[in-house]
Amino acid sequence: MPKIRIAHLAGPTATIQNTPPLVTSNKARAAHGLPPRKAESGEDLRFDGLRAQRLALPAKVYVEQFSAHPLEKDAAELYGKPDAYVGADGAVSKEPRSPSDKPVYEIELKPEDGLYPLPYMALQADGRPWEEECADPNAPAPKARQGFFPDGSRSFEEIDRLSIGADGLAGTLSGLADIDFYRVLPPAGFTKGRSEAERTDIGPGDIPPELRGRNFFPYKPYHLGAPPPRPALAKLTNDVQRVMNDDAYDGAIWTQGSPNVEESAYWMNLLIDTKKPICCNAAQRPQGQISNDGPHNIYDSVRYISSQKWADGAGANRLGAILIQEQQFFAAREVAKGDARPGAYTPLGGHGGIVGQISHLGNISIMYLPAYKHTHLSEVRTTLLPAEVEAVRKGVSGLERFTVKIKDASGNILESAIPSVSIVKDGGYCELDWETGTEGEADLKALIAHKLSLGLLTGLVVEGTVPYGNMTSRARQKLVLEAVFSGMPVVRVGRGGATGFADPHPFMIAGSNLTSTKARLLLFACLMKFGALPTAVDPANPTKAEMEATMRAVAKYQDIFDTH
Repeated sequence: MPKIRIAHLAGPTATIQNTPPLVTSNKARAAHGLPPRKAESGEDLRFDGLRAQRLALPAKVYVEQFSAHPLEKDAAELYGKPDAYVGADGAVSKEPRSPSDKPVYEIELKPEDGLYPLPYMALQADGRPWEEECADPNAPAPKARQGFFPDGSRSFEEIDRLSIGADGLAGTLSGLADIDFYRVLPPAGFTKGRSEAERTDIGPGDIPPELRGRNFFPYKPYHLGAPPPRPALAKLTNDVQRVMNDDAYDGAIWTQGSPNVEESAYWMNLLIDTKKPICCNAAQRPQGQISNDGPHNIYDSVRYISSQKWADGAGANRLGAILIQEQQFFAAREVAKGDARPGAYTPLGGHGGIVGQISHLGNISIMYLPAYKHTHLSEVRTTLLPAEVEAVRKGVSGLERFTVKIKDASGNILESAIPSVSIVKDGGYCELDWETGTEGEADLKALIAHKLSLGLLTGLVVEGTVPYGNMTSRARQKLVLEAVFSGMPVVRVGRGGATGFADPHPFMIAGSNLTSTKARLLLFACLMKFGALPTAVDPANPTKAEMEATMRAVAKYQDIFDTH
């Protein structure tokens, strides 16, 4: 495969860019007279965990011959002579001095060689050992360390240096691609800032002090978790589009937390105008943990981009954004996480969704092509969105229309353009009483009123019966229709992972076989393209002309939902 250039895009809450806690080794505890860390059985730990670290000075070590595998010695006649012999007194000689001398290899370890797995020797400032990410359980942020990487460079370096390919070699990533690293919505940050002079692997420029939940988005320590808010989608869109516009790159890899990577993948599938591949990766286990799954997912993405199997006859991406997990390629529209274990991603919708795979031998196969529009074919991609649309809000004298700017003069999506869409879940036995009036539905009334007070593009997704999307409560459906005639588009989908298609409705959008979370994202995009629906003078009692105007507007939305 030819060597390519890839952009890595760091996304939020990414287990794939996280590590287990750095726990002080028993070797360090013994050196400082501290009690050893115990195993769950109560015994002393047999081994220290080895953590990837850098040498400050060269070091010479002697490695016992035939210790890399228990059966090396069985084929001893195939091996060359060792470098030296070590006697019982610790002396090293070129020739054995007694039959008990151990044959050894002499290795000079150098700082420039890269990371080495070594015991973790650090203590806390007060002399206590580190037991977890925080100085104490549930400590405040100033007393907490970060286990996530600030960008992808360290995780990629560890994979390249410490992970062994099927051919017995390291360098699995750098042998295929040159990789640049971008902090789009990173899972870790520099709370004290960082100067260009301090920079080693975060590229280029000074970094001002960064705030948790504003500049970086971790999920651990759990009590300090900070997932990204709705306006972060604007930065994601603008940054990713800017990178994909760069002719230097052959494709991109996006990494994110496993529960939400499916949403970002679909959003990029809808919004990013590019003919290059975008691969999304996640992991169920942090980097360095036993049987961590992230490195192979990343490696498979690099191989996939390098293979050109994604390209049509004109060289354009024919699969859109995909999620690559456990050697399978999932279409962004259909993929969903089913459980917190490797192999637990599944295609929803009942009509395909796994578009290809990498075999255990590394052979890449594309088996199906998505039928829905994506990336450079999408009707809601960034380059086709208007500069502004109309929205609706509740004014002093009733509903009023106003302008929402979607893009600035440079074509960047504005944070204020990202709509506010809520998911309303409906189940059986929803009516509060035998009567069907709306008086008791204060929660839904409040939600609709709140939406109309925000000064944003707004809408609702109703998750109703399977697969039709119907609401079982007549009172709540009446309120939802009032929302429609107040200018708020409403999408209907079935509960869970429906395999059938939601029914059309004159005034509401049928969400096809999308999940409610995916329908929400597509409604975001449609609102940014079309703006609010027409409004009725009295939303509870629209006129025939007002209903016809709403049906015409809903039809535009429906066309997008039928094809994306």
